[in-house]
Amino acid sequence: MSFPKNFLWGGAVAANQWEGGWNLGGRGPAMTDVTTGGTVNTPRLITYIDKDGKHGTLKRGQKLPEGARYAVLPEYHYPNHNAVDGYHHYKEDIALMAEMGFRQFRMSISWSRLYPTGNETEPNREGVEFYRSVFRELNDKGIEPLVTIWHFDTPLYLEEHEGGWSSRSIIDKYVRFARTCFTEYKGLVKRWLTFNEINNTIQFLGMMQGLTDQAYENAYQQLHYQFVASARAVQIGHEIDPENMIGCMICGITWYPATCDPKDILLNRHEWEKNIFYCGDVQCRGEYGSYAKRLWNEHHVKLDCTPEDLEDLKKGTVDMYTFSYYMSQLVTTHQVRDRVGGNFSSGARNEYLKYSDWGWATDADGLQYYLEMIYDRYHKPLMVVENGLGAYDKVEEDGSIHDPFRIDYYRVHIEAMKKAIENGVDLIGYTTWGCIDVVSAGTGEMRKRYGFIYVDMDDEGKGSMARSRKDSFYWYKKVIASNGEDLSDL
Repeated sequence: MSFPKNFLWGGAVAANQWEGGWNLGGRGPAMTDVTTGGTVNTPRLITYIDKDGKHGTLKRGQKLPEGARYAVLPEYHYPNHNAVDGYHHYKEDIALMAEMGFRQFRMSISWSRLYPTGNETEPNREGVEFYRSVFRELNDKGIEPLVTIWHFDTPLYLEEHEGGWSSRSIIDKYVRFARTCFTEYKGLVKRWLTFNEINNTIQFLGMMQGLTDQAYENAYQQLHYQFVASARAVQIGHEIDPENMIGCMICGITWYPATCDPKDILLNRHEWEKNIFYCGDVQCRGEYGSYAKRLWNEHHVKLDCTPEDLEDLKKGTVDMYTFSYYMSQLVTTHQVRDRVGGNFSSGARNEYLKYSDWGWATDADGLQYYLEMIYDRYHKPLMVVENGLGAYDKVEEDGSIHDPFRIDYYRVHIEAMKKAIENGVDLIGYTTWGCIDVVSAGTGEMRKRYGFIYVDMDDEGKGSMARSRKDSFYWYKKVIASNGEDLSDL
């Protein structure tokens, strides 16, 4: 067995990390636009002005003080404002992707570029036409767009004034946005994802201390509204174009028990249920798993869930399951001294694995495990739509960038995908994260680079924005040309 003949090789970015142009073309602000830079050890902050005019900051998950408003403050750097300026460089970037032989490019649409506040009844035409130009450019180069409708990009107005995803009213606003996407780009886009890493809402709770039952109820309620919004969008997408293939997108982490203690084995199962299956079951099977009641009861959660919601969930199941994969994690009921922590990673350190500078375990076997586990559970086509290594790159005097560590990372993960295919998994695509250097979602840094394409910009937003090819660019081009058969060094 080898990769299917029509396998969709490519790369992935998100609007808020690649696009920039945060206040151009009629776009309204999103939460990322009031989020500062950070590092692996210092969190990104959300900035605001309180009712007395004083400047303040929040950490992720903290509530805005009463009477305060989100604000861009002059004393902070906001890396997502310009990102890597895909807004002006998209033709150049797409040309480089075509040179590598991409068959698919995963990107997202900024909700506030189409609906600046989220409340408009008609979309911002300049925003609509911007994405139409991007999709046409991709089509002209023989690259299929894979479009994420929501990639952490709720209009800031809805967050500040209407409670964001805590309010049922946002469902209809998201559905209007999704309908616009399906209608405007019919014939240009065939593959869609409704929500990016939808399960992060729950996973992030596990990294916080001292949370109340109310915090858990809020998280599960937000997820429920997103499930309903996704299901309604799937139905509309199929009505507008029966050829549309619409998927979920899960933050895929392979969980292992740290010991053979039965308590660790049971805890590991519960981690899979909470962090992975909870969202996948609703979006793929159309109903909550039996274990959901246990999760709700643990924190006295009472959901606002109507019979109509449950009907929508049944009717709006996705056509494919897509996920990101960067690492695996250990869980244990025992006290451990050697722990890993940092950029959205936590738990006991796995002595059998190597860790990146940002605390993520490199575990290609975990990708094979995840693929086989998920395909056996859902029997839907799978795509790995994010996978990559964030690392430091050095530009040599002659302008070359040697990144054998990145090539080694991709090689073992591609080999793992091939093994999963040999074992019967229907894997149809692979888009690396991010095919071009982008602003890190977790830390806001540029030094944490993923791309095959280097962007001349530093953590403070200084640089020429010039694009250049790394060694991995030429290696991935060779991989695609051989349909995954030639993984040898350059």
